[in-house]
Amino acid sequence: MTDSRTRFSNRVADYVRFRPGYPSDLVSVLVAQLEPSNAPVAADIGSGTGIFTRLLLDRGFRVFAVEPNRNMRHAAESHLASYRDFVSIEGGAEDTGLADASVDLVTAAQAFHWFNNEASRAEFRRILKPGGKLALIWNRRNLSQPFQQGYDSLLREFAPEYDKVNHMNLSDDDLAEFFIAGGMAVFHFENNQRLDFDTLIGRLKSTSYCPAEDSGKYARLYQELRQLFAGFAVEGVIEFAYDTQLYCGPVAS
Repeated sequence: MTDSRTRFSNRVADYVRFRPGYPSDLVSVLVAQLEPSNAPVAADIGSGTGIFTRLLLDRGFRVFAVEPNRNMRHAAESHLASYRDFVSIEGGAEDTGLADASVDLVTAAQAFHWFNNEASRAEFRRILKPGGKLALIWNRRNLSQPFQQGYDSLLREFAPEYDKVNHMNLSDDDLAEFFIAGGMAVFHFENNQRLDFDTLIGRLKSTSYCPAEDSGKYARLYQELRQLFAGFAVEGVIEFAYDTQLYCGPVAS
């Protein structure tokens, strides 16, 4: 399986164009979980192309965007260059390069499943100030929706790596172990993308588990997905539904 630090290198353009954002209400709830600060500082770990980083910057944070993948990091640097409080860091969850007790908040948006380990937990404890919080965020596809159920079945059939890297395999109990006992707060938000078929394919191609486009698996997935889309589209568009989840609290010792 491709190294998690490099597997998105050839998917950056699709990631920028087709990945969903996050609800503004989520950021408001997250800010309310923190100690009041005139100049809050965040470390956005696995910051990728800067989708969540931008939301933090827009809310007045100084943000250290920590990303090991060169191509994704350069995309964020290009898109966020106008923000004076944006600092791009070449680093990973286990070694951020940040100073001890230097941040009020550690975030991981659509990234924590790549570094769910004791080394990253120790690093988060090291860089957080006393009273600081960890926030884990995902746009999880809403599998109560019939289209999403069909889409998930196609991924399991035609995307061999899907089960190996699927963040939806993490349970609340798995995540609770990263926080102090009883300290994990959980919030849910509705989030949707309106996709025509071309943007749906772009959304698929932005994922790490999408088969290579010159493979038979991809050809079959493309054709089956076209049929699934046709069965649900209204005026050429589907609602691609997410349950956006925020897990927030103090990191366990």
